[in-house]
Amino acid sequence: MQTNHFCLADSVAVVTGSGSGIGKAIALQLAQAGAAVLVHTGSRQAHAEQTSAEIRRLGRETSYQVADFHDTGAQDRFCEQAWAWRGKVDIFVHAAGLDVLTGQAAEWDFETKLQHLLEVDLVATMRICRNLGKRMKTSGRGSIVTLGWDQADHGMEGDSGEMFTAVKGAVMAFTRSLAKSLSPEVRVNAIAPGWIKTKWGESTSKYWEARATGESQLGRWGTAEDVAAAAVFLASPAAKFIHGQILPVNGGFNHSQLARGPVTSASESPAS
Repeated sequence: MQTNHFCLADSVAVVTGSGSGIGKAIALQLAQAGAAVLVHTGSRQAHAEQTSAEIRRLGRETSYQVADFHDTGAQDRFCEQAWAWRGKVDIFVHAAGLDVLTGQAAEWDFETKLQHLLEVDLVATMRICRNLGKRMKTSGRGSIVTLGWDQADHGMEGDSGEMFTAVKGAVMAFTRSLAKSLSPEVRVNAIAPGWIKTKWGESTSKYWEARATGESQLGRWGTAEDVAAAAVFLASPAAKFIHGQILPVNGGFNHSQLARGPVTSASESPAS
């Protein structure tokens, strides 16, 4: 009998930031592969309820938590409750991150954006992954997937480039170190998405549209589903010998585009 190495039946998955966007796509694809999925949102309960409803329609067990990861107490309570939901966590995907490019946060100054990104995208990632990772190691099994950014490998100009390469680069470095701490019981890997068409990309300028497609050898934006497929692979038995790695999901980065001159107009910056 052939084994389906992508089957996640009887697995318990926890996906942070899964009320919308990339996190939601990951939660849904994990459920499609057979996992029970705990959904998380920072504040938008209605979004988490919607994701859980879609998972339920797939015939999978689900629940959700609302936790603001600015608060270390909320981080710790989240870990306790996530573990208690089914008495274990087999798969943990940390997709939670702040959107400082759209909405009210887009109006924040550089210092404010940086502080919030450090608190949520870096410190919360480290604390939560360490907390759940120790529990998974004690239980003898598990897989953790974090989200970095492909531009962190070579840098990107502008306010957003400076912030995100620093923060996501740190996340990827932490992921490699956590992999060493939790091996051999727990596999730990990161995904480094490229230009993924999330909320910001849906209304961006022609400049960034051209840049996003030009920096991919496949000539297109990535989708949340592209990232989700990679996350399911890394979480599954199909990736049982992949550990401590950073997997780019970017359509093949087009390094020739780096010869292009820097952005000089503030109106062309992703931060605007």
